[in-house]
Amino acid sequence: MMLFQVGLIAVFVVLVMVRWPTDDRVALAGLRSQQVFRLFAYGLLTTLLILLPVFPATSIVREKNQGTLELLLNTPLGPVRIFLGKLLGVLGLAGILLALSLPAAAACYALGGLSLTGELPRVYALLALVAVQYSTVGLYVSSRSNTIDGAVRWTYGVILFLAVISLGPHAFFQGQDSYLATLGAWLRCVSPIAALMELLGAGDIGGQGLLSAGGVPGRFAIASLVITAVASIATIGRLNHRIFDRARPQGRISDDRRIDEQRARRILFLVDPQRRSRGISLLVNPVMMKEFRCRRFGRLHWLLRLVAGCAILSLALSVATTKGALDWGAAEIGGIMVYLQVALVVLITPSLAAGLIAGERESGGWPLLQTTPMSVFRIVWGKLLSVILTLVLLLCATLPGYAVMVKVDPGMRSQVERVVICLAATAGFAMLLSAGIGSLFRRTAPAMICAYTALIAVCAGPMLIWMGRDAPFGHGTVQSALTINPIAAPLSVIRASGFENYDLIPANWWFLGIASAVSLMVLIIQTGRVWRPQ
Repeated sequence: MMLFQVGLIAVFVVLVMVRWPTDDRVALAGLRSQQVFRLFAYGLLTTLLILLPVFPATSIVREKNQGTLELLLNTPLGPVRIFLGKLLGVLGLAGILLALSLPAAAACYALGGLSLTGELPRVYALLALVAVQYSTVGLYVSSRSNTIDGAVRWTYGVILFLAVISLGPHAFFQGQDSYLATLGAWLRCVSPIAALMELLGAGDIGGQGLLSAGGVPGRFAIASLVITAVASIATIGRLNHRIFDRARPQGRISDDRRIDEQRARRILFLVDPQRRSRGISLLVNPVMMKEFRCRRFGRLHWLLRLVAGCAILSLALSVATTKGALDWGAAEIGGIMVYLQVALVVLITPSLAAGLIAGERESGGWPLLQTTPMSVFRIVWGKLLSVILTLVLLLCATLPGYAVMVKVDPGMRSQVERVVICLAATAGFAMLLSAGIGSLFRRTAPAMICAYTALIAVCAGPMLIWMGRDAPFGHGTVQSALTINPIAAPLSVIRASGFENYDLIPANWWFLGIASAVSLMVLIIQTGRVWRPQ
């Protein structure tokens, strides 16, 4: 954390120094300070979204698994004080991060163009609302979870929906006279990104000229307070002895259900989770089968449902564009599918790969693996193979959409092929980076935190520089930063809006390949060191 804070201060200092005047003249319009402060505010929001949710997500579930939550509930504190204590502990970290940014904000103000009663307090008020809202959401998810990795994965999933996916319906239906357009306009107000962009005068994300309406920051404040209140009340209601109960309803057999329920179950349970598993073949890696059967998210029926949902979404986007239902081109639809796949990879891969070694060391399963006749390379390969097969299914999720694009426009065949190669390289990089970082830890939680932080920083950091293209960063600086970005490379190949002027291939492939090789070496060396008798 100390290194992270020092790095954060260094980044803020560099941002200000890049645009600091080199002579005795200062722009009266304050254009430089507005440019730097805009990028600075985006960076602060990204930092909160990356780092903050992990701590509330692991706060309650860790104590429940360690048995200390039961002792805590037997004290005279009460659920309200317990909740407030955990919330204030997380908000203390958020306060430190915001306080570290104040000198850079003061420097932006000294450049001119900012107001102490305008942009500055409003931006910090919005960031404070984001910190409180996502902290309470993380605590609620933690109270509902049974494992640390599940809590972290679900928390990032909820935040991904609130911050990013909530912007999608407005981009689809804006300008239409329908209830879907109204719903999308209100749903985007849940996202802090849209609210921050309007506060900074950067327009509306996904907006189309005069069709975009204002008032997003005020609506976001209302939505944030409502979500915070609901999550807080729900979490306080969970902080009692019933939190340890795991009662399961007896349920009903399929023949006693309604006809529509029976039809839905035939689709959802194409792979029966209660089916008796067959024995492990001698030709199959037993460690891989162990991962699939012990890991809750690794069960095949959940993966098939996820893949089916993504495939349907990608096909719907392609068909809607082909029929003219959306006034978008192939580049926009391809960009959406790229964002979808990369978001799935970033959300799921660290939770699968970061705990491959750390989870065994924490649970006590590593000494048992050492007693087997398997070599360390076979164990590592089996664990990696379980993640590889999962990621292959996820990458296949949007391939039907790409197939429709190639069928409609055969000239895009080479572009689609390079996009698929970029996505495969991104998946391999995310897996090896998470596994390499996770092998350095003894516990799953810090391993997942560092893996998520590193992966999201590689994906989101260069995008901040891209948002400051031409002001304050030039074309060469932006291209150099995007070279290491796994998201920008496929977007540049498919010529998505804002990326058509950057040529990132094959430099991006070289970076991902070298970084993946280094991460694999770290994983092998660290696993070999741990494998030796202690």
